[in-house]
Amino acid sequence: MPTLPDTELGLTLLAHARRALERHLRLTDEPFADDERLAQRAATFVTLKLYDELRGCIGSLRPQRALGEDVALNAVAAATRDTRFLPVAADELNAIRIEVSLLSEPQFLEFADEVDLLRQLRPGIDGLILSGSCRSATFLPQVWEQLPEPREFVAALKRKAGLTPDHPIGTLLAATYTVCKWRE
Repeated sequence: MPTLPDTELGLTLLAHARRALERHLRLTDEPFADDERLAQRAATFVTLKLYDELRGCIGSLRPQRALGEDVALNAVAAATRDTRFLPVAADELNAIRIEVSLLSEPQFLEFADEVDLLRQLRPGIDGLILSGSCRSATFLPQVWEQLPEPREFVAALKRKAGLTPDHPIGTLLAATYTVCKWRE
């Protein structure tokens, strides 16, 4: 993952995500742009917004596919498989704005208790993965904009994972990651 946002790469990824949506909705049959950077393995999230409101968000936490494939599949999944929303319709696409987040490799945290975990988090910088009890959930760093307090952030992430906010943190694994992100 690049350490600083690469504007050219960002524009390529945003165009790639939009083309994937257009192809999925049968609005075009134009091929994807050919770019060797899209062949490297990477993990991404694609977020869709309609009039500044969330319309879908799906992604990968581990680099298991080529960057171009990951962005294209996550764009279509965000439009069709985010269970919080109905699938995106073709007539919505022009109003939808796309954000692509390129994730770093997750780093597992060691912590003694919830206070220690909260102390290690960097609001606005770290994405967080919590997993355990056969459940897992993540928040991208962008979620800090809505939940700026670390305690609220972790409690909401526990809820997202299907756990109660007071679920003992010692039974969970925690990992952080950073992102480079680009928005239309």
